[in-house]
This record gives sequence, C-alpha cells and structure tokens, in this order.
Amino acid sequence: MSGTREEWRCAGLRWAPSGPSLAWLHPAHGMRSSPLPAGRPLAFTTGDARRCVGVRRGTRHIPCPTDAEVPAAAVSAQCPDCARLDRSHSVAADTAVDDPRAYDVYLAWFGPHVIKVGITAAEREGVRLLEQAALSYALLGRGPLMAARRAEAVLGAALAVPDRFPYAAKRAARHPVPPREQRVAELAALHERARGLGTLPESLTVRAFAPVHHDEVFRLDRIGPGHRLAELAAGRTLAGEVTAVAGPDVYLETAGGPALLVDARQLAGWPLLAAAPGARTTVSARIPEPAGPQSLF
Repeated sequence: MSGTREEWRCAGLRWAPSGPSLAWLHPAHGMRSSPLPAGRPLAFTTGDARRCVGVRRGTRHIPCPTDAEVPAAAVSAQCPDCARLDRSHSVAADTAVDDPRAYDVYLAWFGPHVIKVGITAAEREGVRLLEQAALSYALLGRGPLMAARRAEAVLGAALAVPDRFPYAAKRAARHPVPPREQRVAELAALHERARGLGTLPESLTVRAFAPVHHDEVFRLDRIGPGHRLAELAAGRTLAGEVTAVAGPDVYLETAGGPALLVDARQLAGWPLLAAAPGARTTVSARIPEPAGPQSLF
C-alpha cells in the first residue's frame, strides 16, 4: 500500500439530484465519481496515510502543494494552508461577496425543533439540502447573494433561527424517523412567521410554502437503531452493503458484524484499495457520541 501521490484517493461523498456518489482524485487522471446507491456492495482497505485533498474551485482541483498528511479522525480532509485558501473565496465564509448568481434562502428541518436557516445557489436545485442531510426543507425566498445573506441574518436576529447545529444532533434525529406531519407543521409555522417580518430585503422574492421531503432519497426507512460509527485507520478493511445514505453518512450492513455508519467526510484523503472477495471488516467502531459544539454543519 503506497503513500505516493500516484494513486486514486477518495475525495469524499458528492450529492446530485440523481443521488450520492463517491468522488475520486488522481494527480494524472483528474476527478471521477462512482455512484453509491442503496444495495451496492462496498469493500475496501485503506492505504498507509490520509493526505490533504487540496482545494476545489467549481470543477477545478488545486492539489495540496505539500501533500500534507491529515489526522484520520478529522472531519476535514484539508491541511491548514489549503483550508485557508479555500476560505479565501467562499460564500460560506463571506469572502465571495461578488458572486452574481441568484441565491435561495431555505428553512431546513433536521429534527423536532432543530430547524436552521441557510442559503444556497439557486442553480444547485436543492443539492445543498441533500449534503446537509435535511430530512425536510422549504424555500423562503430567492434573490441576490447579499439580499439572501441579509434575510439569513434577519431570521437569526428577529426569530432566533440558527444558521447551524451540531452535526450529531442531525444524525441522532433520523431514528425513529419523525412523521412528515410534524415536519410540515413546524416548517409551515416558521415560514409564516418569517414571511410576516417587515425587515426582509425588498430584492428578495418571497416564495409560497412548498415543503420538500428526503425520506425516499435517503432511504430513511432502512436506518435502524444500533449503528456504530466506523473509525478509520491505515490498513483497515471495511466490507458491507450500503443500506442508506443521508448527507455525508453512509449506512452499511456487514456480514457477521454490527451495522456500521461511515462518515464520508472522514473517507476523504484516503487511498482506498479494493478488498479481497470475502474480506471481513477490521475497522474499529464505537457508539456515536451525543451532540456537542465541536462539529457544526
């Protein structure tokens, strides 16, 4: 298992309206992806080191100049220098204020009373909500970037709607799956209160309430209790069948072992080699920790 640059490395999980896929990077061959539908067998052995994935600018990839190693347990697969470069022109970090695209302001529902406000480029057609693992969402309005940012700030100040939650809180709310009626009721009430504010930007076109649900695309009915969180390390094997994918989380059933949850953010940066037929899972796993302030998404 080589730690050289001349190998395919996982770049994490990508969502599209058609579903999730694993992204791959190679210094000579560029970027590729492989679909990750429910029912797909997944069997790989990690290489000898996890390394920085560099910076992504749209469809362009900027490799890490030092091929820096990153910790196996880190959520981010970027070294500090690449992370700073990434934030230097980022809508999320408020350093890309010149973006001319239209933006949607959304209300995303993750669990009872766990609703956040956020913005996403309208051309992405809701993919951001799939990435964030929202169980349901509703658009509030559409407008220029700065109007969308202003609306986000207004909801935070006037209605105390946060723009982020600890990721563990979102993960914990998927089982048992809250009924759609509850999600719709909470989203509708907040949407109505937000539309009633007199301080939303005039350039924001307010949208009628139209909830969207992700039960089918996430396969929420197949996420049962007792999944253990896989802890990746060099030279470890993971083998199973994909049962569901929600946001960055991949749920697996393993032969003769516990049901596993793989955080694909922690897959990024690893060279993943195909495991031998019949290989058994050797990654360690633990019960996911309760929500805390350290991981926001």
